[in-house]
Amino acid sequence: MVIFIFFAALWYLSLFSQTFFQHRYAAHGAFTMGKGWERFFFIFTYITQGSSYMSPKAYAIMHRLHHAHTDTELDPHSPSTSSNIFTMMWGTRTVYQDILHNRMDVEAKYMKNLPEWDRFDKFANSTLSRLLWVAVYVLIFIVFATSPYQYLLLPIVVSMGAFHGAIVNWFAHKYGYINFKLRNTAMNLLFVDVLMLGESYHNNHHKHPSSVNFGQRWFEIDPVFYIIRGLACLGIIRLVVLPKKQVVLS
Repeated sequence: MVIFIFFAALWYLSLFSQTFFQHRYAAHGAFTMGKGWERFFFIFTYITQGSSYMSPKAYAIMHRLHHAHTDTELDPHSPSTSSNIFTMMWGTRTVYQDILHNRMDVEAKYMKNLPEWDRFDKFANSTLSRLLWVAVYVLIFIVFATSPYQYLLLPIVVSMGAFHGAIVNWFAHKYGYINFKLRNTAMNLLFVDVLMLGESYHNNHHKHPSSVNFGQRWFEIDPVFYIIRGLACLGIIRLVVLPKKQVVLS
């Protein structure tokens, strides 16, 4: 039971860090925060993502490239240019590493208003850091696993971020429904997105990339939007892009 609770907690905490800090804040600037809170969420993201931590700066650049070049050869992750989900994931990793280590020429327009903490990111992305997190996860399983089959969850725990990315970047470009007719394959994967905390409303997001609320229709509940509104009320963040009005299928 402990392992399943740990897995669920890690799934949602790491996913929250991704959608709140790396995606909506770093990539799209839907809200702002002071430098102190930014450093806090750097650390929070590192703790919750562990061995699959991604630099918010590098993530933001890669995600901006995805929006600019969706479904083309320049898209860092697209089913349209990948033969299967594994080649897409590997290609995503390659682009991320090239951006992170400055091996890729990136146009200036994709480099604006990025959260930067280079010394922290250097350690957080290091092999040592990732191995330490893997050791922690293995120890947790050794202590709390009550059946050998529970160890099947360990590879997902170690690469949690990659699994989150694969679900959205592969399946939400192949399956689902649309609210907006776009010049790309982005679709809304789930009607009520409890699994991905609003990230599966991919068609909505490609229509309104900087909207703080990924949901558009009455049944499209985006749990993170309400957390963001709460943090704004507390003065921790300041909303820049207000949510778009709900729409009817067009």
